[in-house]
Amino acid sequence: MPTAIIADDERLMRDQLRSRLEQAWPELQILDEAKNGEEAIQLVAQHRPDLVFLDIRMPIKTGLEAAKEIGNQTHIVFITAYDQYAIQAFEHGAVDYVLKPADLERLGKTIERLKARLQTQTEPADMSQLLGQLAKQMGIASKPAYLQWIQASIGQELRLIPVEEILFFQSDEKYTRVQTSNYEALIRKPVRDLAEELDPALFWQIHRSTLVNAKAISGVVRDLRGRHLVQIKGSTEKLEVSRSFVHLFKQM
Repeated sequence: MPTAIIADDERLMRDQLRSRLEQAWPELQILDEAKNGEEAIQLVAQHRPDLVFLDIRMPIKTGLEAAKEIGNQTHIVFITAYDQYAIQAFEHGAVDYVLKPADLERLGKTIERLKARLQTQTEPADMSQLLGQLAKQMGIASKPAYLQWIQASIGQELRLIPVEEILFFQSDEKYTRVQTSNYEALIRKPVRDLAEELDPALFWQIHRSTLVNAKAISGVVRDLRGRHLVQIKGSTEKLEVSRSFVHLFKQM
């Protein structure tokens, strides 16, 4: 019976991948889960699994850093939302990958390759050269390291939302509303944290509780009370601009 470790800093993503693997590969035994690259290294040394699923971007140590230390102790499978990096890794033939969010059909193809790899290879491939290339490319691509995706739950579904599709974020005391043109979702990360992680050229903070996609702004109006209100393209929604941020619209 093949064995594996899952390493991802997002609990919902770990849960989803575990569930998908149970459906698509019931023989696979998930031995443990890690929240960062350092934990992944320790768990691989402890359990000696056949496979480790490593999220590329994790705190403390990234998936690439963890893979370098793990070496050929086990077969590496990268988890990534960054298709270009995954494709490059796959084309070298040394590692395999799972794209976020894990799609059953796509995951099934990955599993078939992994089964073949486990049957034909007695020892995992040397990835040192490949890891160096990926680290270099990702270092270039991640300057500045602004968020490219927002992970949110919509009912029982876990969804990765590209930030360019988001019209605005609006927080209350407990949740932050993520609004797109087609649906809304809720996350727990407050606007003050999002403001530091999103590209300020794309997302403007117009209120202590509101971030708006600059490309989604159709105009600014003033109501009878003299407040500035941002109008959103294709929507009747109007977002209040606090006095601290009115200067952003002086040229409009």
